[in-house]
Amino acid sequence: MSQTKTVFSATLLASALATALSAGSLVTSTDATAAGKEKCYGVALAGKNDCAAGAGTTCAGTSKVDYQGNSWKYVPEGTCVSMMFPDDRKGSLKSLDRDMAS
Repeated sequence: MSQTKTVFSATLLASALATALSAGSLVTSTDATAAGKEKCYGVALAGKNDCAAGAGTTCAGTSKVDYQGNSWKYVPEGTCVSMMFPDDRKGSLKSLDRDMAS
């Protein structure tokens, strides 16, 4: 392979990689909050949270109990605090200390 082809291939590969990485960052920045959603704590069923399920967990799908206070789901913006659940539980925009996994 000639030196020109090698330089061209390396440049093409670098360009493709940069494009792929920037496309990935666009997806990340267009998250649920930009789509009219908000994080609502204490509303997810066990294993159905979107993230933040407390110490020792990795993130989405790691809540251990229904309505775990330190796990959240994305819900339509403006609906979180009005959501009602069994035993007078409500959603919260901040982490709660209720229904924690043991």
